Amino acid sequence: MTETGLPEVPARAVCRVLIVDDSRMQRRILSAQLARSGLAAMEAGTAEEALRLCDRDPPDLVISDWMMPGMTGIEFCQALRARVRTHYVYFILLTSKTETAEIARGLEGGADDFLTKPVSGDELRARIAAGERILRMERELTDKNRLLSDTLAELQSVYDSINRDLIQAKKIQESLVPERSKTFGASRFGLLLKPSGHIGGDLVGLFTPGFNQVGFYSLDVSGHGITAALLTARLASYLSPSNLAQNVAMEQRQWHLYRLRKPQEVATALNARMTNDTGVDEYFTMVYGVADLFSGSVRMVQCGHPHPLLLRADGTAEFLGDGGLPIGMFAEIGWSEFDITLERGERLLFYSDGLTECRLKDGSMLEPEGLVRIARRAASAGQGGEFVDDLFWFLSQEMAPGASLEDDVSAIVFEFGGA
Repeated sequence: MTETGLPEVPARAVCRVLIVDDSRMQRRILSAQLARSGLAAMEAGTAEEALRLCDRDPPDLVISDWMMPGMTGIEFCQALRARVRTHYVYFILLTSKTETAEIARGLEGGADDFLTKPVSGDELRARIAAGERILRMERELTDKNRLLSDTLAELQSVYDSINRDLIQAKKIQESLVPERSKTFGASRFGLLLKPSGHIGGDLVGLFTPGFNQVGFYSLDVSGHGITAALLTARLASYLSPSNLAQNVAMEQRQWHLYRLRKPQEVATALNARMTNDTGVDEYFTMVYGVADLFSGSVRMVQCGHPHPLLLRADGTAEFLGDGGLPIGMFAEIGWSEFDITLERGERLLFYSDGLTECRLKDGSMLEPEGLVRIARRAASAGQGGEFVDDLFWFLSQEMAPGASLEDDVSAIVFEFGGA
């Protein structure tokens, strides 16, 4: 609406008209008829002259005779289409031909409409009005496409910026697991962390105060993406292997010495921190264990995480634990501990559900039975860090070629080498 309250009158889609005809009289007649519609026209006696005018000032609409000396109207239309790229030009062929086959040939050559000689003023105005409707729609579409292109360019710029940040975030998250294998005497640990995207919500790690004891864990934060990754970074600080004073799994003794707290106490301490923070709605699952490197015993707590897998030396396998609730869902809940003693050469595997829920070639999931299958193959192929690498490689062989992970995959294995 205008300021006066009247509807806005759209600007004319046809402002520049070019008449091309070898007959001067025909050009004058058409110019006079266009003038009655408020349109001024350029004139050209040949197609070659018309092309030179188009190079200087491309028209909105062309009325061209079909039969002209030199270049015909159809040839002129095709040449015009090849030269004018800035906007669409509506092309009307002026002809005495009435045969259907000839009209079809003109349309195939690029013409939009026809006028039959002698030209009626009313018919000319109707054809011009039809051309204006087409040009108006074409220009509206062009404007929208330009706006869409500009918007896409802005989105691409934002995406590139986010992508750079995510790549840097990935490097930071990878630094949370700086070592993929760790040896303590004859025993070994191997760590695997494979986010499904740039960053993920899984975390594995280990730490030791010395005295032949190692605390190790596997955890999985609810959700995906940046929120989950931020929470894993926070949890990594709670379970830091380098800053034992801030590690909730450590208890300080005298003379700056530390010892590992019981797994049940660690779960309770983490749950208290999660539930006391009103700004955090997420929760996480975890298995945390304390390994005695002298006896091979491991005392664990399971907090909603997949059941730990024990791979015995004789090739048998056993899933351990009774489930438990995730950490951060409810306050004032407890977890029970359980333990197992490993013999020399046996392995204990903590892992996230991204491993067992990985999609295979046939569309099914790996499931716990599939995990046992590939774990046995990996056990015969490598040790420590090599075990989890081989485990993931065997998994990738059972996935569809080029398939990506639907969820983060992580694991930590403890291989007892004897006292």
